[in-house]
Amino acid sequence: MSAAPLAFFRIAFGVLMCLSIVRFWYNGWIEKLYIAPKFFFSFYGFDWVKPLGNYTYLLFIFCGLSALFVAIGYKYRIAIISFFLSFTYIELMDKTTYLNHYYFVSLVSFLMIFLPANATFSVDSKKRGFEYLNIPRWTVDSIKVLLGIVYFYAGLAKLNSDWLFRAQPLKIWLPSKYDLPLIGNNLMQQEWFHFAMSWSGAIYDLCIPFLLLYKRTRTLGFFLVVVFHVFTRILFPIGMFPYIMIVATMIFFEPSFHENVISFLKSKIKVFGYKVKTISVFSYKDSLVPIFIGIFVLIQLLFPWRYLLYPGELFWTEEGYRFSWRVMLMEKAGYSNFKIVDGKTKQFFYVDNKDFLTSFQEKQMSFQPDFIIEYAHFLGDHFTKDGHQNVEVYVESYVALNGRPSKLYIDPKVDLYKQKESFKHKDWILPFNDEIEIKGL
Repeated sequence: MSAAPLAFFRIAFGVLMCLSIVRFWYNGWIEKLYIAPKFFFSFYGFDWVKPLGNYTYLLFIFCGLSALFVAIGYKYRIAIISFFLSFTYIELMDKTTYLNHYYFVSLVSFLMIFLPANATFSVDSKKRGFEYLNIPRWTVDSIKVLLGIVYFYAGLAKLNSDWLFRAQPLKIWLPSKYDLPLIGNNLMQQEWFHFAMSWSGAIYDLCIPFLLLYKRTRTLGFFLVVVFHVFTRILFPIGMFPYIMIVATMIFFEPSFHENVISFLKSKIKVFGYKVKTISVFSYKDSLVPIFIGIFVLIQLLFPWRYLLYPGELFWTEEGYRFSWRVMLMEKAGYSNFKIVDGKTKQFFYVDNKDFLTSFQEKQMSFQPDFIIEYAHFLGDHFTKDGHQNVEVYVESYVALNGRPSKLYIDPKVDLYKQKESFKHKDWILPFNDEIEIKGL
């Protein structure tokens, strides 16, 4: 098929990522999130990934320049590898900042390492003196499949009793938008509107990949994509995610659309205003690449189902919750008070979390078990090094989920300093004693 759709996607992706880095810097979030904090929460197995102090700014510069080089197609393979590594490193520096669209960007940039996105309309094609008119169809289809997984699995995740039959957490969030013009007081306070939003959100996510795939419904599908993401951007502070998804779904458009865009850009950007030789089809020298991409896609299909390996309520334990396209499905609020105990004398004192964590970190820590145990180990190590003897760490933790009354969350009799983080079930999380029926993912 035509190489234009992949070239368009490369340009749009690179530009958006470069703007994202600039936006992050401009808003002072590098200092606030990666330099000012005294402690950083790590993803399991990636505790070696830490912010680099003031050199973190250089990391963001490197990431932004890599995105720019991806956009213009200069040294594309090196640029996309550099972007994937630097962006993913940034994502892993502190688990507190985890967002689904960060994960999506890492997956897309990894996939693009193996795609000939610089086949046409790139600095690379200008320098080599020729460009490819066509590329294998699966190179474009692989991006479509990844986007389809994101949407469809997000829809499956909404097929639970809290979302469909209690309109939670939208019933908590929407009334706070009373100040929105026209719809704030009229709609945001109405219970029927909360249910309408919940059901339409689930239907939208489940249907949109198929609407975009089918030519006759593609225009309607893209219109719904724009309306949905613009509306969610107005309602919720979700950063660049709406723009990323709107632009990314344009990969479903007919190749003629992308060819027209590329032709227009060539006419405006003089450096590309030249005639070069064209080669009919780009072909891979290594036949294993399509197989590798197939395995990659298969992993993305299976990985979100890992929560089935754990007992208990998913929304309560969050074991297998991340990296599974569960977008804005729950409202959790917690309170965690840590107690440092001398195991022999039984003397104890309580920790002021503000001595070690930012307010944002403390909020995230208070209701997520892997955060709680990591912080407990940090406290144990800190006070042991500070000269305290026989250190034990306990927590009094209460959590409220989707409007339910706050409940005791962690067993207060368990010394968390003796517990180890692993992929095993955390049996020190107290039972939920309620039921959220998971109909889908």
